[in-house]
Amino acid sequence: MIELKNCGILFIQNLIKMNRIKEVLEEKGIKQTWLADKLGKSFNTVNSYVQNRQQPRLEVLNEIADILDVDIKSLIISNK
Repeated sequence: MIELKNCGILFIQNLIKMNRIKEVLEEKGIKQTWLADKLGKSFNTVNSYVQNRQQPRLEVLNEIADILDVDIKSLIISNK
């Protein structure tokens, strides 16, 4: 069962090619430095997420959604 769950997470992570973290931060008037501090990650890491050079793991994306008080779906750009 755990293996299937992990496969599902990996599958979802592979589908996430771009995110809307930058847009949500701008909508809320929040700085990347603040988010980096709340996540306990470096500014460079958060900036990589915001610029879509790197995608956060699903667990981190969920943590970002919680911090920003948004639904995780609002941070993902749909391919449809």
